[in-house]
Amino acid sequence: MVLSAISRWLVNPRKNPLAAVHQRVISKRLRNYGLRYDDLYDPYYDLDIKEALGRLPREVVDARNQRLKRALDLSMKHEYLSEEMQKLQTPFRSYLRDMLALVKKEREEREALGALPLYQRTIP
Repeated sequence: MVLSAISRWLVNPRKNPLAAVHQRVISKRLRNYGLRYDDLYDPYYDLDIKEALGRLPREVVDARNQRLKRALDLSMKHEYLSEEMQKLQTPFRSYLRDMLALVKKEREEREALGALPLYQRTIP
């Protein structure tokens, strides 16, 4: 109980000034390239993320892919977005959190019931 309270305090930017500084730094770096925090999740690393991305509307996934391509292009050119564009960015506006929570809840429910997983990692 005490350990979970300490860990919640450590990552809460409203209570911990170091977490607030970290959030500002991450926000600035994401704004430089026009990314959102959810864009950093790798669908090849976690199959829940792959499933959640598959359930999102096509427009949301296309916008994510476009942001990733733009960020890669800017990085290769050693450039950042213009200041006007950086001000319009919303790096911590989540589009994946709700669907990811639903997918994880469904997976845990299937495991609790003893059912086979819907998706499994296969090694070629």
